Amino acid sequence: MTTETNTAFEGFKDAFKNIQNLEVPEAAREFVKKTANTAKDRAAEAFAGSERVTAAVENAVTESVAEAGKISRNIQQAIYEDADAFFSGIDKLASAKSVSEAVEIQSSLLRARGEVFVSRAKATADYFGKLAANGAKSAQDNFAKVYTKTA
Repeated sequence: MTTETNTAFEGFKDAFKNIQNLEVPEAAREFVKKTANTAKDRAAEAFAGSERVTAAVENAVTESVAEAGKISRNIQQAIYEDADAFFSGIDKLASAKSVSEAVEIQSSLLRARGEVFVSRAKATADYFGKLAANGAKSAQDNFAKVYTKTA
């Protein structure tokens, strides 16, 4: 059986010896080089695209944080103004010499606070309208930066 086994594997042994001396055709080597270069270029394009996406996200987040800061400061300012107006109103009411004068002062204060409320509501609507328009424009610009290739 040993002789039969050796004889059976002789063909494989010869084939493996010949594979070591097998010459790879020039076309196959060029194909592999071209494929590797194309893959390398695609990897570089993917990396550049990921950098553009990261920059766009970073820009959007930075703008969002800045806007959140502005909103917070505006709310704090409004709270301060309301507290100041409230205490000023109490001071004016305390100086009233009659009930009718107190009612007149109170009406004036309520009218002034109503006007402030309407003014703030209008300013808020305008602000959020501009914020939405700027956000859409920014998103469009960032999308254009990320996808610079055309079909």
